[in-house]
Amino acid sequence: MSLYFMCLILFSVGLYSVVRKRNIIKIIIGIGIIEYSVNLFIILIGYRLQGRAPILAHDQAIENMVDPLTQAMALTTIVIGLALIFIAVTLAIRIYEKYGTFDITKIRRLKG
Repeated sequence: MSLYFMCLILFSVGLYSVVRKRNIIKIIIGIGIIEYSVNLFIILIGYRLQGRAPILAHDQAIENMVDPLTQAMALTTIVIGLALIFIAVTLAIRIYEKYGTFDITKIRRLKG
């Protein structure tokens, strides 16, 4: 139960960073922290104490295996999160090139 609480704390730290910070880079780091906490939570859902790998052989029974679906979901969210962070950093670099700042309050107009 304490691991789920730690995921909540990690999510709260990331959410605080996204909501309260004005620097684009800090916001992107907050989004990364949120993604990491969600991945950790997904993995904890499929965890079993003394569980074994979800590889089924002919002479083994299906007993005490960890859930492979949560592992696949976590891998998928890692790939999607990596693409999201990559696009956000690219946009932050372009915004810095155009306006010369990472502060979102100083960026008044975004012209294309």
